[in-house]
Amino acid sequence: MKWTKRFINAVRAVGDRPRPGRAIVARKEDSVRDYPSAGLTPSRLAAIFKEADDGSLSTAMELFEQMEEKDAHLFSIANTRRLALTGLDWQVMSAAEMQDGVDRNIAEEAAAYCREVLTTIEAFDEILQHLSLAIGRNIAIAEIVWDFVDGELRPVDLAAVDFKRIMFDECDRPRILTAEAPRDGVELAPNKFIVHTPHSVSGHPQRGGLLRVTAMVYLAKNLSLKDWMIFAEVFGMPVRIARYDATATEDEKRELLHMLESLGSNAAGIFSRAVELQIIEANRGTSGPPYERLVDFLNREMSKAWLGQTLTTDIAGQSGSVAASRVHEEVRKDILADDIRKEGRTIRRDLLGPMTRLRFGPHTPVPFFTRRPSRPANTRELAEVLDVAVNQLGAKVPLAWAHDALGIPNAAETDAFLPGRTP
Repeated sequence: MKWTKRFINAVRAVGDRPRPGRAIVARKEDSVRDYPSAGLTPSRLAAIFKEADDGSLSTAMELFEQMEEKDAHLFSIANTRRLALTGLDWQVMSAAEMQDGVDRNIAEEAAAYCREVLTTIEAFDEILQHLSLAIGRNIAIAEIVWDFVDGELRPVDLAAVDFKRIMFDECDRPRILTAEAPRDGVELAPNKFIVHTPHSVSGHPQRGGLLRVTAMVYLAKNLSLKDWMIFAEVFGMPVRIARYDATATEDEKRELLHMLESLGSNAAGIFSRAVELQIIEANRGTSGPPYERLVDFLNREMSKAWLGQTLTTDIAGQSGSVAASRVHEEVRKDILADDIRKEGRTIRRDLLGPMTRLRFGPHTPVPFFTRRPSRPANTRELAEVLDVAVNQLGAKVPLAWAHDALGIPNAAETDAFLPGRTP
C-alpha cells in the first residue's frame, strides 16, 4: 500500500513520464567532420559565430574541437580546467545536510536511492567528463535512458549527445537534430535530458563559452605561427652564393645552380677553382622578429581566460614571487568552486530531481550533487586545526570526514592499530 501510494504521487509529480529506451540514436553523419579551422580568417570566424547566433552550431562546434587539437597550449589549459573538476570524487548528499526544516528520514532515503542508482550506471563518470566540455562550448547535453527494473522506472544508462546535433530555435531553446528532423531538430522531452550550460547569462546561450572567448586569440596565434614558420624557412637558413667566370656556359651555370641547391641538404659540393663560393649566415647580429614574444603574450591571454592567472601554467620570461603564485593558485580554487557548484546544480535539476519525484513523489526533498574537496597538501596544518577545533572549541567533527581529509583509512575490527598516547 505504501509503494502504491508513492507510485501514484510520483506519476502526478512527473506529469510527462520519461519514455523507456533511447530517443537519440547514432547517425552516420555524427562521424563526419569538416575542417573550418583550415585557412581560418577573421571574416570567416565572424561568419561562423553569426551562424551560431542564428541557431546552427555545427560549424562552431567543429571549430572548437579543432582548436584544442591544433593548439597544444589551449589543449593543456582546457584539460587543466576540466580535470580539476572531474578528477575529484563525486558524492550525493542528503537534502537534510544542506537545508533546514527537511524531514531527515525521507531525505536520507532519497539520497541513498540516488546514490545506489548512479553507482550502477557504468557511463556516469564518462558523462560527467562529457558535460565538463560545456566549460568551453557553453552547452553539453546527455540523454537519460530510462527502463523498468523490478517493475520500477529508473535510469539505467546515460548517453552523450554529439555537439554537432545541437541547435537552437528562434526562442533560444535547444533542440536536437535527428534523421526525421535533420533541419529543425526535435524538442527535448521533459525529464529525458541533462542540459549543462555553465556560463548561461542573459543573452544568447551560445555566448560565454571559453572557446568562443579565446577564438580570436587562437586565430591570432595561428597566423603568427604561420608567419614564424615562413620566416624560419626563408631567413633561418644561410644564403649560398657562387660566382662564376664570365666564360662559363649555360650548362655550367645550370650545373652550378643544381650544386648550390643540393648544398642546402647535403652540406657538401664540388666546385671548380674558377668558382668563388660564399655562405652568408642569416640574421647574424640581429634581434630577430617579434613572433616568439607575440606567441607568448597570446598564450598568457588564453591562460587568463581559462584559469584566471598565468603563474601556475608558464613563468617563462615573467617575474613573480612565491606569494604571487599562491594568490594565483587561490584564484584557481575560486574557479573550481564555481565549476563544482554549476555542475551540481545541473545534475540535481535534470537527473536527481526526476529520479526523486518519480519514485517518492513531488514533495520529497531532492538530494544534492557535489564533489569531495581534495585533501590539503599540508596535513600537519589540518591536524593542528582539528586539534584546536575539537579539543579547545568543542566542535563536532565527523570521524569519517577527518579520516578522509587526513588520508588515514578506518581500521577494521580485526585490524591491528596503533594504540596512541594515553591521555
